[in-house]
This record gives sequence, structure tokens and C-alpha cells, in this order.
Amino acid sequence: MSISTVVLTKNEEVNIIDCLETLRFCDEIIVIDDNSTDRTIDLIERFDREVKVFKRELNGDFSAQRKFGVEKTSNDWVLFVDADERITPDLATEIKENLSAEEYVGGFLIPRLDYMWGKQLKHGETGNIKLLRLFNKNKGNLKGKVHETWETKSNVKILLSPIYHYPHPSISAFLKEINFYTDIRAKELYEKGIKSNLLSIVLHTKGKFILNYFIKRGFQDGTAGLVHALLMSFHSFLVRGKLWLLWQKKQDS
Repeated sequence: MSISTVVLTKNEEVNIIDCLETLRFCDEIIVIDDNSTDRTIDLIERFDREVKVFKRELNGDFSAQRKFGVEKTSNDWVLFVDADERITPDLATEIKENLSAEEYVGGFLIPRLDYMWGKQLKHGETGNIKLLRLFNKNKGNLKGKVHETWETKSNVKILLSPIYHYPHPSISAFLKEINFYTDIRAKELYEKGIKSNLLSIVLHTKGKFILNYFIKRGFQDGTAGLVHALLMSFHSFLVRGKLWLLWQKKQDS
């Protein structure tokens, strides 16, 4: 059974070729580029197999960007991959074997292993994570503007081999991304009518740290686990703080 893969890019010259190399098993590779200003497109054009590139502004909506990518695919089965992720040979084999055998499944959950600053994070919110990244595009829909997920009412199975994820090569890069994603998330909550206040900001910020570092045992990942838990707590602080500011601006207007 044929499979298409959709990759979103924005200034991914550091990652894109390593990512594409792991996608050779796919029958079709689609890249949706958010107007990259680095060498991303040039490197893709030099890649030694066909990659279909479509330029489209993200405009703060990852779900719409991925839906656009799905619309450009020519196969029913679609695999979502980020530029900083890698498909292992074992996973590629497992995907092909399962697609050839399954006709009544809407999608597959795939484990993902996160590596940050040279260490695998085995705990916290990134530990033991499974994402529905492989799906039949006729049997579901995308939900959410940021950290969007594919939802299907059909049967879902779990694959064993993981995706490798190499995000945030530095803390400054992590902070830059946090600032970007929290803008989108705060706006999404605002549009849903959800409000924020002092108590909400404190509880979400403190709660995220307790969840990641203690309940989900991020402390077992050492210093990397502590840094990650603190940064994700800061993520929650920014979401609720920016959400509060949005409501304040509305009241002042």
C-alpha cells in the first residue's frame, strides 16, 4: 500500500536532509514550507529524489498547514514527520508491513523518543509518549492549532519502533520556540472564551513543574530533566500570562 509523508519546514537547513534521508521508504514526500529564508529549499532541490515543495504561510495555525499538506497528497495513507525527527529503519519496515496487512484501521500510534542536549529524556511529559502520526486521511480530522492531533473514530493500533526526535539544540532555541508556540496557544484559548487570572497563572505554572518533575519523574533524567521541567513550566506561565494580557487589551479597547 502506498504512503505519502508530509513535512512542515521553516528555516530547517540544519535538519532537512537528515530528515529526508529517513523518508526514502515513502512513495511520496510533500514539504510545506513557511517561506524559509535560509538554505532549506535549495537543499531540498538538490536532494537526489523527488520532493514536492509547496510554499504557504503558517499564519499561526499548524493544523491548517498540515491539512493543506494532506490535501496535496496522492495516497490515502499519510505520515506526519517534523524536520527535527528521524524515522528509523525498523520503524520504516514496521510501517510497510502493517499497511500491507491492515484494511480496517484508521491510524497508528507511534512512540517517540526525545533527545535533548545529548541525553534521552525518558521521563516527564516527553517520556513514554505515543503520537498518532500515521493515518488514513479518509478516516479522521486534525484538531487544534498548535500541538495539533489527528482524531479518528476508526480502530487505532500501536507500532513498536520509535520516531527519534532532536528538538531544541540550545536553551536559547528552546526559549525562542516557547515564545512562538505560546503566542499561538494563548490566542487559541482566547478565541474559545477561556480567561486567565493570578490564580490560574500560578496554578498552571506550578502544576506543570510538579507534574513533569515529580509525578512524571523528570528528576530521574538529571540536570536535563530539571531544565526541561523548568522550561515547560515557563511555557505554562507564558500561555496564561499572554492570555491574561489579551483579555486586558480587550477591556481597555
